[in-house]
Amino acid sequence: MSITLRRRHLPALAAGMAVAGAGAARADWPEREIQLVVNYGAGGNTDVSARAFSRGLERQLGKPVVVVNRPGAEGTIGPAFVATQRPDGYTIGVVTYSTVAIQPHVRDVPYTIGSFDFVAGYGRFRYGVTVRADSPHRTLDDLVRAAKQGNGLFVGAPSAPNNLAMFELGRLTGGKFEQVQYRSGAETVTALLGGQVDVIVQNPSDVVAQIRAGQLRLLASASPMRWQEFPDVPTMREAGYEVEIDSWLGIAVPRGTPRPVLERLEAASLAALRDPAVAEQIGATGVDPQALPGKEYEALLARGAEQMGPILRRAGMAKP
Repeated sequence: MSITLRRRHLPALAAGMAVAGAGAARADWPEREIQLVVNYGAGGNTDVSARAFSRGLERQLGKPVVVVNRPGAEGTIGPAFVATQRPDGYTIGVVTYSTVAIQPHVRDVPYTIGSFDFVAGYGRFRYGVTVRADSPHRTLDDLVRAAKQGNGLFVGAPSAPNNLAMFELGRLTGGKFEQVQYRSGAETVTALLGGQVDVIVQNPSDVVAQIRAGQLRLLASASPMRWQEFPDVPTMREAGYEVEIDSWLGIAVPRGTPRPVLERLEAASLAALRDPAVAEQIGATGVDPQALPGKEYEALLARGAEQMGPILRRAGMAKP
């Protein structure tokens, strides 16, 4: 009888040992290096800010965090790769507002917001409506008046969401803004300086140096907040136009990552982001440093995805 009882309990005992083993393994995480997938190329503000974050995360976890760039398809190749990896905490990735809230409306992507567990939001982009310093358009009102005349104005932009501010401004005012697409922020600024376009909407890292050098002029912040570099310049809303664009950077892992791993990764990420040295390094890229818990970042992206659909359809940018 005792032998029979032992045999009956063998499966349960084995299962219990497996659970205990898994729990121990998770408690020991990380045991090796972590791969951080960045969805844009080396040298841009997404890449540089992610590397600043990775160094802070290394210090918190005591293991190497190796940055791997997987750019392409408007930033969607990186998240698509992360979504298919083993959910063990050893592959994490930059998943941005654009790649979750905008691009799925524009193109077919092999992931949804439900493909990820979100770790933290670590940065917020700012955008600014910028013209050449010798432009006759000294205010946003001047720009709108010019856009209502003749053939309108040419807007240089590498992608959404940069171009959306001008599309919305044109829709609200009847002005005509024609987009000229470029491959990068640097190319867009060069086109403005060379007179190929009339106005651009770019990040601080793209234009602050030229504004300070007297080559460009910031007409308005297209973001919800003013630029700290030029606090006297109003937002588009403050200038009387109900237009603003927002975009964030954050970290995610494949859906199904064990809860203890996710919790430790989130705690370490938030601790890294609250380190003044890390925040300063992220801020130096033109990205406003943030330390948003994973659930809050996920909720922000979900709201953004709901809001951006109608805006992209009005702009004629949404897929059929």
